[in-house]
Amino acid sequence: MQRIISLSILFMAFIFQSFGQESFSLKSATLGGNASLTEEFNGFGCTGENTSPQLSWRNAPEGTKSFAITMYDPDAPTGSGWWHWVVFNIPSDINSLVEGAGDVSNGKMPKKAIQSITNYGVPGYGGPCPPQGHGIHQYVITVHALKVESLALEANTNPAVVGYYIWSNTLAKASIVTYYERKAK
Repeated sequence: MQRIISLSILFMAFIFQSFGQESFSLKSATLGGNASLTEEFNGFGCTGENTSPQLSWRNAPEGTKSFAITMYDPDAPTGSGWWHWVVFNIPSDINSLVEGAGDVSNGKMPKKAIQSITNYGVPGYGGPCPPQGHGIHQYVITVHALKVESLALEANTNPAVVGYYIWSNTLAKASIVTYYERKAK
């Protein structure tokens, strides 16, 4: 009977430890369920402010040595989606980005972080700009907890190549999704 009680206590401790831990999560104080003209790209026929959202994350897994952030539109009519934002080498002691950090000229991004080129062909944040009348697009913003301190890549590295290195070094990831549509005129 003593052995059954001991095993029961160990099992309960395992359950509480496994399910009691908070998960790796990402949130934004400035971005809701739908993107707005604040986030919309300025170019390609769009006239938005192209301002990257504020982001914060918590509960990164043990062993996290850096972070990467991506913003991807799987609904883009390209056959391969569209990379809107690719940031890597964010130090592990950073857990948030201020609104507008995606502008490579304003110095709001942590110093060691690299903003790679997007499918727009330029580095930094490139907001939503789906084709008019193409319907609602989803934009998946993901923070990746990486097992390496840095990716040995340059700011002009193709976003798919950066994505490959991020994927192969990811310990955990957390995402938020926002939606955007440009109505046909």
